Amino acid sequence: MFTGIVEELGEIIDIDNLADSARLVIKGPVVTSDAGHGDSIAVNGVCLTVVEVRPDGAFTADVMAETLNRSSLGAIGVGSQVNLERAAAVNSRLGGHIVQGHVDGTGRVISRSPSEHWEVVRIALPSELSRYVVEKGSITVDGISLTVSGLGSGASEATGNGSGASEATGNGSGASEATGDWFEVSLIPTTLALTTLGRAAVGTPVNLEVDVIAKYVERLMSAR
Repeated sequence: MFTGIVEELGEIIDIDNLADSARLVIKGPVVTSDAGHGDSIAVNGVCLTVVEVRPDGAFTADVMAETLNRSSLGAIGVGSQVNLERAAAVNSRLGGHIVQGHVDGTGRVISRSPSEHWEVVRIALPSELSRYVVEKGSITVDGISLTVSGLGSGASEATGNGSGASEATGNGSGASEATGDWFEVSLIPTTLALTTLGRAAVGTPVNLEVDVIAKYVERLMSAR
């Protein structure tokens, strides 16, 4: 289990593509400082198991075809930066929210609206995940625990919700196109500087994990 508080920006330094999987070599001196074989590390929100810790501060992890197909890791390349977080310790503070590292789907950055001290990022998400996303609730984007600051559906609503979409339309973000369901997150300077989402361009795919509690509640209610 994780909390969605990114510990460091790592780097993909090698990829060995196999028939039905891939072995990643990821540089992350902070997360490998006390890691060992079998430990869990979240890479852009995907829980991976450490195969080997190298002396140069890198670790290797195997990624199965299912994970490559269902997350943005399938399109990642050597030199890409990734968000890294070690599994939560039971005696530590829960700084974000309960994150499993099990990606529910991928979204796409559709606009960025900068302000003086923060930036609003709008992300399109699959319609089947929309029911789990609520305003002021939590969502994990590429392993980052974030609060949903706004949500909606379609370009007409996006233009008229006062969220800065009119500014986004003029910055090459494509905010005026039909986007379907979307949500917004407001990024503080720390998140902008220390995570991949701070520099993710419009069109960038991102891994999404919705709040697991919502899924359990839905399952329990449907059983009744």
